[in-house]
Amino acid sequence: MSEKSAEKTQREEFALPRRSFTVEFWVGVFTLIGVACFSYLAINIAGMKLSNAGYYMIQARFANVAGLQVGAPVEIAGVQIGEVNNVKLNETEALVSMQIREGIAVRDDDIAQIRTKGIIGDKYIRISPGGSTEHLQPGAELSDTESAVEFEEIIGKFIHSLDGNDEDVAQEKGNASTELE
Repeated sequence: MSEKSAEKTQREEFALPRRSFTVEFWVGVFTLIGVACFSYLAINIAGMKLSNAGYYMIQARFANVAGLQVGAPVEIAGVQIGEVNNVKLNETEALVSMQIREGIAVRDDDIAQIRTKGIIGDKYIRISPGGSTEHLQPGAELSDTESAVEFEEIIGKFIHSLDGNDEDVAQEKGNASTELE
């Protein structure tokens, strides 16, 4: 064997084998692409946010938040401006954290009210404007709040009032209608 052929054989011995993409490789690539696309669609359809960028946090204390869920909308004038981020018990009150879209100003004397969509719908927070020109800073707390009105409680008061005279019934009807407004 000549010196050149021995040298060539020695180089081929240490050289990496030439690779070709196998069927298994392509199946793996398409599987990863499929999982990535499915994850993206699932996150978008569910309306999940992967970050809080573009939002700032404010808080409010309520005596009763019955039925209010994390993710419930926060609205001003019927327009959604954010959502409930967290609900936790703080001593004897519920502390509600809300994330509000950047660029939407919530004033320091605005009133946060827990309301129901329709008669038995989901709860949401409605922020009614006050008269101040001072805006809340991120992390600040709204001081004026109105807790959730329990429909069952109103019905119970009304039924209980039927035991009384007609004047009591008329007064309870008036109270119930103002509470529902």
